[in-house]
Amino acid sequence: MTDAPRRRRQSPAVYRRRRLAAGLLALLVIGLVVWLVAAPPWRSAPTAQETPAPVESASTAAPAPTSSTSASPSPTATPSTPAGPVECGPSEITVDALSDKAEYAQGENPQLSIRLTNSSATACTMNVGTSAQSFTVTSGSDVWWRSTDCQTEPSDLEVTLAPGQTVSSSAPLTWDRTRSSVGSCGSERPYAPGGGATYHLSVSIGGIPSAGTASFVLR
Repeated sequence: MTDAPRRRRQSPAVYRRRRLAAGLLALLVIGLVVWLVAAPPWRSAPTAQETPAPVESASTAAPAPTSSTSASPSPTATPSTPAGPVECGPSEITVDALSDKAEYAQGENPQLSIRLTNSSATACTMNVGTSAQSFTVTSGSDVWWRSTDCQTEPSDLEVTLAPGQTVSSSAPLTWDRTRSSVGSCGSERPYAPGGGATYHLSVSIGGIPSAGTASFVLR
């Protein structure tokens, strides 16, 4: 009969390592129990009331109120849109009638212009186109010529006049020294007498008349 195999006896070093491992395991178990009692894991999760507020950047963060009365924002004034220039009126505009000469030789046609000045302290707008202009030449009480009698293709030109600004006609209007009328635009018209006769030019623009007249002599 064969003898049963004998169990090999462990060396003393193996027993020492086993005892050391068992001791370390016991220490770990004790430490875990102590940690669970002192700091339970459910206390580390923040509740809904403990959720930290988002951090605002310096450019968007609002200053904290210093007292309960300053919590409500104070009303701020809404900036108003500045009004644009108003339409020029007779109190703002000075209109002058101009002729390029004071005396014209026989056969020489007067060159007539308008000058206007914004005499107010504020800017204003005005239609200075040919549709708003009117020239009238008189001799005494006799009206010899109106620019509107035979005007063709009048145009509008809206401009803004700065305070104190003066503007004049871009090109003068020529008077051909004839008598005008609405019904004689396409026919021959009588010439105004010369020989030293005096004539007066009055103008208006935008319904604002000139303060005076420009006088000239026809030879």
